[in-house]
Amino acid sequence: MSILVVNEYADFKTLKELLGATDGNLASHSKALEKVEFIRVEKQFIGRKPNTRYYATKLGKMEFKKHVEALEKLLKG
Repeated sequence: MSILVVNEYADFKTLKELLGATDGNLASHSKALEKVEFIRVEKQFIGRKPNTRYYATKLGKMEFKKHVEALEKLLKG
């Protein structure tokens, strides 16, 4: 199986909407993923508004691929 990465990054608002997560929930999970270096977080201002972007690291992509493969094995029985 090949995993296609559609976007180079996702911002906080987009992830929050896609995942249906609260601000606090998304923040705590992203901190945990950043700590194990699965994602890289970039904070900036666009105009006067803060903008946080999340990028999957090489390690994060590799671990995600392993996770998807494990799920596929479970589903195949």
